[in-house]
Amino acid sequence: MALYNIEIHFFDALVESGLIAVVAEQDEFYLDFEELNNLEHYVNLHYDLEINIAGIEVISRLLQTVKQLQEENKSLQAKQQDSNIEIGFFAH
Repeated sequence: MALYNIEIHFFDALVESGLIAVVAEQDEFYLDFEELNNLEHYVNLHYDLEINIAGIEVISRLLQTVKQLQEENKSLQAKQQDSNIEIGFFAH
């Protein structure tokens, strides 16, 4: 696992925008383990590609939409295979 030196205002902006979620426990905030991949992705976008929070929000939404569409496509393909429906042209 990589170590990152990120600015607290960047981290706070990610939390405020809803891009990552923190868990509050006795006046302390913790990042859930499952959020680490998202944080790493956002850190790379921000520091390596110099993308601001608004841009990261747009990228995140677009990637979620693409993932959802891919899942829907996979589901539809499975349904098509299950029902043995063939789409094509038939010669008369």
